[in-house]
Amino acid sequence: MKRDLIEVLREAILFERRGKEFYSQVARQTPSPAAREVFSLMAGEEERHIQALVKLGQGLEGEGGFPEREGEPAKLDSLLTEQLRREIQAASYEAAAIYAAMGLEEKAIAFYSQQAQESEGEVKELFQWLADWERGHLELLMALDEDLRRQAWADSHFWPF
Repeated sequence: MKRDLIEVLREAILFERRGKEFYSQVARQTPSPAAREVFSLMAGEEERHIQALVKLGQGLEGEGGFPEREGEPAKLDSLLTEQLRREIQAASYEAAAIYAAMGLEEKAIAFYSQQAQESEGEVKELFQWLADWERGHLELLMALDEDLRRQAWADSHFWPF
């Protein structure tokens, strides 16, 4: 069981590193200061997930106890600013990145939820906590995507009714 959990943690860490790199790359490439802030914060969130998973792995390998869950997810809803809406167009690189990120977050939620179902005790709680945290990210991204979609419809006078 312990070996299986170590393999799950390795997979989860790789998954989080990929997400962090994706968010970091978008933050580096976007000309929008508001979008850069959003994607940089998301990369930081993924780093926090990596650290929680690494601590769990170290604890399982005998280098410490079960990790304390440090802090709470960042308050991302404050990032839904008018400046962000002005700087990002619905068919832009940033909007495409938001859409792709939604898929990453959905996969993370499914992965952590499955691991929570298959685990017990503190491990179950950690995976559920991570699933909930990723759900918060998805909700932010969905809100951004919805705003961009409505903005595009309004800009294009796409209101058939």
